[in-house]
Amino acid sequence: MNKRNFTLATVTAIAACTMYMPSWAQERGTRDEAKAMVDAAVAHVQKVGPEQAFKDFSDKSNTNWQKKDVYIFAYKTDGTSVAHGANDKLIGKNLIDLKDPNGKLLIQELRDAAAKGGGWVEYDWPHPQTKKNEAKVSYSKKLVNFDGFVGAGVYR
Repeated sequence: MNKRNFTLATVTAIAACTMYMPSWAQERGTRDEAKAMVDAAVAHVQKVGPEQAFKDFSDKSNTNWQKKDVYIFAYKTDGTSVAHGANDKLIGKNLIDLKDPNGKLLIQELRDAAAKGGGWVEYDWPHPQTKKNEAKVSYSKKLVNFDGFVGAGVYR
C-alpha cells in the first residue's frame, strides 16, 4: 500500500469512527441525569407509595425510570433489594454483603451515602448492555416514607 492509499484509509477509518461516536455517547447517561432520576424517584415514592413505586421502577417498559444506561434501584436499609430497573432477579434478595470486583461493600456504602442526605459512591459493576465490568458512580438518597433508599448510576 502506498503512502497516499494508507493516508486515505486512515482518514476514512477516523471519519467512520467519529460518525458513529455520537450515537454511542448518547447511550450513556450523565451524573446530572442520574441525580435528577433519583430525586424524581424519591418524589414518586412519596406520591404513589413504596409498593407501587417499586413496581414502576422495575418495569422495563416504564421509560421514566430507565433511560440510556441509567436505571433506578431501591433497597431496604437491611440490604434487601426491593426494585431494580436492570435485573429483576435481584428483587427480594438481601445483598448487604455484596462486593464489587475490588471488594467494596457496595450496598452498605450506598446505604451510608443515602443516610447522610444523599451522596455518590464509586465502584465497578457489570454494564447491562455489554455485561462487562465497568467503572460506575451511583447517587443514592434515603426515602422518607420507607426504611430504605433509591439510587441510580452512570458508567464512566
